[in-house]
Amino acid sequence: MNRRTALRFLVAPDKFKGSLTAAQAADRLAAGLLAGAPGSVVRVLPVADGGEGTVDAVVAAGFERRTLPVEGPLGDPVQASFALRDGTAVVELAQASGLDRLPGGRPAPLRAGTRGTGQLVAAALDAGARTIVLGVGGSASTDGGTGMLTALGARFTDAAGHPLAAGGGELTGLARADLSGLDPRLAATAVVLASDVDNPLLGPAGAAAVYGPQKGASAQQIRQLEQGLRRLVEVLGGQAAAVARRPGAGAAGGTGFAALACLGAVRRRGIDVLLEATGFGPALAATDLVITGEGSLDAQTLQGKAPAGVAAAARRDGVPVVAVCGRLALDAAGLTALGVARAYPLSALEPDPARSMAGAGPLLERLGARIAEDFGGRTAEDLGTGLPGPGTPGPGVRGPE
Repeated sequence: MNRRTALRFLVAPDKFKGSLTAAQAADRLAAGLLAGAPGSVVRVLPVADGGEGTVDAVVAAGFERRTLPVEGPLGDPVQASFALRDGTAVVELAQASGLDRLPGGRPAPLRAGTRGTGQLVAAALDAGARTIVLGVGGSASTDGGTGMLTALGARFTDAAGHPLAAGGGELTGLARADLSGLDPRLAATAVVLASDVDNPLLGPAGAAAVYGPQKGASAQQIRQLEQGLRRLVEVLGGQAAAVARRPGAGAAGGTGFAALACLGAVRRRGIDVLLEATGFGPALAATDLVITGEGSLDAQTLQGKAPAGVAAAARRDGVPVVAVCGRLALDAAGLTALGVARAYPLSALEPDPARSMAGAGPLLERLGARIAEDFGGRTAEDLGTGLPGPGTPGPGVRGPE
């Protein structure tokens, strides 16, 4: 007979956008687990996929937060942070150049730039970083990363030799790109482009066409932005055209292209980079059940978002996974494909979306207690045999009653 022992839970959700940060969601779940299964061991390890919340996630895992004033997307001063530990810096583009940094939330698709992101990279170099992880989700700009490069010493000028104004709308007038002034420390720095976006820079699947509308660009503005990005590739010459076709070059309005073409970056899936940085793998060795989740579990989740990465890593180590979410749009087959044994949606407790978002914290505590009720009395051996493994049918969608 197996002796019942306190289970070891690893709580690793992404943010519940519009409601809770990943760290807040993790803390609420942990409180519910401990209330439902006193004596359990609960480790909190919030995650992100390179977009908003990336710096918060690594700070929760032990990185040091460094905050400084930088330029926002339209040049106004904003306070932004990067994270540092043991020579590795994590820079989150959204901190400086994200949609949430636009004054009044008003889109400016032609004028928004990425200079503040470059200022964060420069500050990371000043702090001694030898590896820079550049997370590029949530961009407000389609400037091809020229603002970032300008902050690092590059020059982009028009036919008269004048520096271009900020923003992708100015790139149609680009005549010369001079990268000779790039910070020399970059040559000795490993740059990792943390992005799940696999779009190229140009064309119908490119940065302007696909993501321009999300940044408020009209059809005419999208054509102008596309023309500007094409001009940037032409002026850079050399291998720029080949790099522009690479997956990820279209990330963050072409910031991915700038990192790949000019900073020698290597692209990796954001969630994989973050799981390594936060020590997720070693934590699995002392875990019986992983709890992940995000605001909506849907088809996009299956395309490599944070919960998918968490589930895949846990599956490789044979650790079962359950998920919490605000909205559940995956059926049983989708959950099995995701590698999640059970899903617990907030909507099963509060069907009204507005109330669910407003009360997400207390609702997550209730879900944590429910998960503790469902699993807290079982042994690790029970979990290993009682939940589906890779490729086996799951028990279906299970929400709280």
